[in-house]
Amino acid sequence: MWLLWVLLLSLLSAVSGDADSKAVTTTLTTKWTDTPLLLEARYETTLLSSSSHLAALHLALHFGNTDQAYYDLIVKKAGVLLSSVQVNMLKFALSLRAYSSTVHSFQQIASNEPPPVGCSAFVSVHGEKTCDEESLAALLKTALSRPKPFLFKGDHKYPGSNPEAPVVILYAELGKPDFHRLHQVISSKVNEGLATYVLRHYLANPSVKKVYLSGYGVELAIKNQEYKAKDDTQVQENDPVDEVQGFLFGKLKTLYPELKEQLKELRKHLVESTNDMAPLKVWQMQDLSFQTAARILAAPAVDALAVMKDLSQNFPTKASVFEVLRSEARVMEGLRSLHIDTPYIHDILKLNVQPSDSDYAVDIRNPAISWINNLETDHRYSSWPYNVQELLRPTFPGVIRQIRKNFHNLVVILDPTQENAVELLSVAEMFYANNIPLRIGLVFVVSEEDDIDGMQDAGVALVRAYNYISDEVDSQSAFEAVILMFNRVAIGGKLSVGDVVKVLEKRFPYVEVSSVLGADSSYDSNRKVRGWVAYYQQTGVGPLPVVMYNGIPYQREQLDPDELETVTIAVYLVSESAHALVYREGFIITSGFNSLASDQDVVDFIMNQANVVPRINPRVLSTSRTYLDLSDTSEYACPLFLPLWLSDDGYIRPVTFWVVGDFDTPAGRQLLYDAIRHMKTSNNVRLGMINNPSAAPSAETSRVTRAILAAMQTQSANNAKNFITKLTKEETATALEKGVDVGEFAVGGMDVPLFKDAYEGPKFDFLLSHAAYCRDVLKLKKGQMAVISNGRIIGPLEEDEVFNQDDFLLLESIILKTSGERIKSKVQQFGIEEDRYFIYPRRSSKVVFTSLYCCFADFNGSAVKIRPKEGDVYFDVVAVVDPVTRDAQKLAPLLLVLTQLVNVNLRVFMNCQSKLSEMPLKSFYRHVLEPEVTFQADGTFSPGPMAKFLDMPQSPLFTLNLNTPESWMVESVHTRYDLDNIYLEENIVAAEYELEHLLLEGHCFDVSSGQPPRGLQFTLGTASEPVLVDTIVMANLGYFQLKANPGAWILKMRKGRSDEIYKIYSHDGTDSPAESDDIVVVLNNFKSRIIKVKVQKKPDKFNEELLSDVSEEKDTGFWKSLARGFTGGAKTTEIKQEKDDVINIFSLASGHLYERFIRIMMLSVLKNTKTPVKFWFLKNYLSPTFKGFIPHMAKQYGFQYELVQYKWPRWLHQQTEKQRIIWGYKILFLDVLFPLAVDKILFVDADQIVRTDLKELRDFDLEGAPYGYTPFCESRREMDGYRFWKSGYWASHLAGRKYHISALYVVDLKKFRKIAAGDRLRGQYQGLSQDPNSLSNLDQDLPNNMIHQVPIKSLPQEWLWCETWCDDGTKRSAKTIDLCNNPKTKEPKLQAAVRIVAEWADYDQEIKRLQTKVKERINNTNEQQDTGTTQIEQTCVVSNMNPFIHLTRVSLSLCQMFTRSCEDPAVMRW
Repeated sequence: MWLLWVLLLSLLSAVSGDADSKAVTTTLTTKWTDTPLLLEARYETTLLSSSSHLAALHLALHFGNTDQAYYDLIVKKAGVLLSSVQVNMLKFALSLRAYSSTVHSFQQIASNEPPPVGCSAFVSVHGEKTCDEESLAALLKTALSRPKPFLFKGDHKYPGSNPEAPVVILYAELGKPDFHRLHQVISSKVNEGLATYVLRHYLANPSVKKVYLSGYGVELAIKNQEYKAKDDTQVQENDPVDEVQGFLFGKLKTLYPELKEQLKELRKHLVESTNDMAPLKVWQMQDLSFQTAARILAAPAVDALAVMKDLSQNFPTKASVFEVLRSEARVMEGLRSLHIDTPYIHDILKLNVQPSDSDYAVDIRNPAISWINNLETDHRYSSWPYNVQELLRPTFPGVIRQIRKNFHNLVVILDPTQENAVELLSVAEMFYANNIPLRIGLVFVVSEEDDIDGMQDAGVALVRAYNYISDEVDSQSAFEAVILMFNRVAIGGKLSVGDVVKVLEKRFPYVEVSSVLGADSSYDSNRKVRGWVAYYQQTGVGPLPVVMYNGIPYQREQLDPDELETVTIAVYLVSESAHALVYREGFIITSGFNSLASDQDVVDFIMNQANVVPRINPRVLSTSRTYLDLSDTSEYACPLFLPLWLSDDGYIRPVTFWVVGDFDTPAGRQLLYDAIRHMKTSNNVRLGMINNPSAAPSAETSRVTRAILAAMQTQSANNAKNFITKLTKEETATALEKGVDVGEFAVGGMDVPLFKDAYEGPKFDFLLSHAAYCRDVLKLKKGQMAVISNGRIIGPLEEDEVFNQDDFLLLESIILKTSGERIKSKVQQFGIEEDRYFIYPRRSSKVVFTSLYCCFADFNGSAVKIRPKEGDVYFDVVAVVDPVTRDAQKLAPLLLVLTQLVNVNLRVFMNCQSKLSEMPLKSFYRHVLEPEVTFQADGTFSPGPMAKFLDMPQSPLFTLNLNTPESWMVESVHTRYDLDNIYLEENIVAAEYELEHLLLEGHCFDVSSGQPPRGLQFTLGTASEPVLVDTIVMANLGYFQLKANPGAWILKMRKGRSDEIYKIYSHDGTDSPAESDDIVVVLNNFKSRIIKVKVQKKPDKFNEELLSDVSEEKDTGFWKSLARGFTGGAKTTEIKQEKDDVINIFSLASGHLYERFIRIMMLSVLKNTKTPVKFWFLKNYLSPTFKGFIPHMAKQYGFQYELVQYKWPRWLHQQTEKQRIIWGYKILFLDVLFPLAVDKILFVDADQIVRTDLKELRDFDLEGAPYGYTPFCESRREMDGYRFWKSGYWASHLAGRKYHISALYVVDLKKFRKIAAGDRLRGQYQGLSQDPNSLSNLDQDLPNNMIHQVPIKSLPQEWLWCETWCDDGTKRSAKTIDLCNNPKTKEPKLQAAVRIVAEWADYDQEIKRLQTKVKERINNTNEQQDTGTTQIEQTCVVSNMNPFIHLTRVSLSLCQMFTRSCEDPAVMRW
């Protein structure tokens, strides 16, 4: 007892000294249980690589006796494998719990394969399970008679596993004895080549704790108090728990009644402290941004970020990091491992070496192109201005500037004998004849054979005629003659020799036609000299015809003659605008180009850009690129093969090719031969080879490969190159197969005896290591070919795919333009004599080529500058921010954690706004982010990251919001307080949220129409339970979303009309093969997951539509799974009413007051409606109190209900205020919130009272309109001044129509979907919502704004009576009464409800009686389950983790003494 007295006295003293202790705390946990840190650490280290496997296996067996010892041991073991920077990344990852979802995903996968009885770890061999190691051999023998299991991309496959062998999946917890026992058995089978070994994490006894998350923000927004929204049934002081700042006063009063007065005094000190906010005048706000910046810059550099964080996050009284850090750290560590000094590392990282994301173009500076005109030299353009400054001259939109420069070049490549040749040349002639500033070039692709006679072949005849006229006159005359020849061709016909002859005879009557066109023509040499066919083949632009604009090929669909003219003009205008040329001091500076001198050749300038390549190869030029993770240090990540042909002069070669293939096959040898041929023409290339044998290596099957490797190992670079060139020829391979001695092919200078010793050696280990590398790292099948270009994997190449010398040239060109030349130049500046930087490009090639840097080195403005520690690798970080913006609230804590986490060179520049007229920030903000896992004094884990708002002002009304990643769906799961209306005068608020779901998003399109299949339904589930959640596809972008949690899920079309009409055509971004019938999606991290699905109508269903007038009985059970599990709605065992017999009512609310209103609204509906009712509530913003009470109310009054959720799509303009978000949910997602089986939905506002049977409203004839609203009343004349719709924009827009109120409406969902009303509303919203002054009342303004496109049926006025707008005389006939706000009186809602609605108080009391009854029932149940507590647990009422009280040392030590043995959750809330 005396201890409690001492503690109370010390706490009272502390509180009296620091009375500002109003606080709000928020935590966020996962829905799944805690996962071991050891398993999470595996993903940030190489703990499961073969070289360090055994250390990890026994790690858990040697843990200390505390959580901190467990954590320290993990970090220590990882430190052996990682650098100091990477260790910090590991600590940060464990703090974020970044891989908890990954570990849990395997737990969900394991749930589909329940373990054998009594097994804490088990193996599954093609579906058969055991935990007995002796049974494994028998299961392996019969495995191939059963289908192989599906393996996921994230599965841990043991290195060296034989892909052809049976698959053994071990479900176990790493480090446990059962894991070690089974691992030894399975790994021995792998070493024998008898198994493919896959490990999946499985916890036989999961923790009961949850994972506390970080990496999110919490906002306390100051709420508008114009209309009072306070519920008078707030938590009272006699609450049995009554928690204030961690003290449970209800429990204390029960345990110590004699201290009642002292406890009351302590509670009063905690509650009555205040920190009022005084409103600022407008003139005081104008320079707040500059004042804040000045305060930050005036602080010492080491404190500046903390000051910035404090000011931005608490501004009303005084804005994914891990992935970026990890990737950049790996780059820097890779460069450091090459012995590159730190300054040089940053020089390399600053290089702009991004691959071009623009369309690729081929070089048009080739003599094969015959140019018809030249804008710079032809007389017909002499009157045009020559100066490029003309590009700056203002013109009307769409006007083509006539400038005498070859900025725009059109090349047509065609076969003159093709049907569409005439149409393409007609378009080109139109451009030429109308003086469009376009240089036009032609490439005729005709036969090159010598014995072709132009008198017999029309293509050759045209070419010889064209050459004759060009030589005798000019190219313009030749082009005009070609047009005349094609004008003679009938529609749908082809060019003939006669067409050519007729034009020649008419234009040149004195010339012997046979001398021009015949076999002995002297005008034929240009046909071969020009190399038209060779140019066409070399460019690789695809099938004829081809049209290129500045070297960029048009798409096939753009070559339609009706489209070509339009497309070319459009491209012309876009290109001219995109140049964004600015003339300055004799130079043109462009956003798309580097710099163009005023006298420089324009074509040369355009063709020297990074997107211009010598050849178009879609595989090489694809923007979807795969790179080797060459910073990995695991056994197979760094093959120990020698690179070929390093030059002896130390020349730096920035391009490295690895050729992968079976060099004992013709295809493999040809690929290697083409690579060698290219290397001989370039000083920039080094070449290496990896053999991927088609069969097990042997002396007979590896002759060529062994000869290549022996030459590599024993000969000089030049001799090896010449010898291997010989080996790649087919005659050499054939001779070797016939038994010819390999020494016969030796080249001059070779040491033949040394070579033959290496060649005839019996060891095949080197070849086996190549095969293993191809299988385990490159993921290639036996014999498949690939090319690796500076770490980028191009392949596997198809069997008949050509990858020749031109393609190697293309690869080299891309590398040199985007990265190679810049890096080579930088390395040369280092003054390094040896070629060490490019011998092993695997260490740095991946991310060096993807790093961008914006240089502020020369900027001398005011900035917060934090210098890095010298001698260590550091991150160069530049931030530009306005310190009083929402972005600053989020950015400041991120930068602060960054400085604690890694070595940084940080500069923060202030970008302030002037002349502010309102408070720039109206919210308090906390970002939950910690650099490392934290522990308590006794070595146990701290409860987890927490957002803490301390010393808060008591006067404002706050609303709490969570700012989470896009893919997170969170909900409030435990709090007694109204988080929508937080008053800190009475309580200290603690809120607990839960990550309920991770979002799976997607886009779906019909491949036949190219349009989204509106109304298509998808289901997500598992093999045992196929339908857990469902969704509907929108027309907007074909968007859909599904709720899930970490694990493997199967996506299917819903049984019913979706499945009957459509089939899945293809899918992208999933975890199953594209041809698989089942779409498997694995959610194994916290990132967004977006997939793409293409569907196709079945052959016999082409004329059917999903959204037809046919009743969809088969879809009646839609989303029943939500009610069963995910949303907590009505149980499936309840008797379901036919949909025509049920009235579906939708409503939503946020905050205790409106939840109180909504319960009363529901009761009024039930009292007056005889037809069965089903309520639909938006779950997103409901409180735990409401969600806990609604099942009891449903049971009491016999109604159905369902809680629906929808995450605001990322592509739709986001609202930031909670009230406007709720308004959006009222109108924007009606087509996807409810199942297709629901024909009509009634929306009834929470604050309405219903006085009639709503069946009448449901059955109301909407006369073809998709929805019906009640117009605003106009009978209360004293409110005329407030009727905004009677003048201005609304009066003009409505054009005599009524402005409707959104408090009550009925929606014909079938009609609504059929006319795409939801998609139209979202489209209009997207356009209008960008303007902050639009859609003031979003839920009302939007449908009224769209009244001309989506008609509204006006309901009779009696359907909605509101005292604000309707006179008293019409009240008696009102069918519903709405408690709408009164802008004149601003009367509080509760006061108005009691005064206006006579029955409201009775309804309210009836609900309260039910709440009391439910509470008593729950308390009685809890008391029966209570087993009592010990005396020491009863005295443990104060937590040493209380974040709000600055305890004295005495009281803190007492508190710690109490709480070390405290385990009673009823007493201890923290």
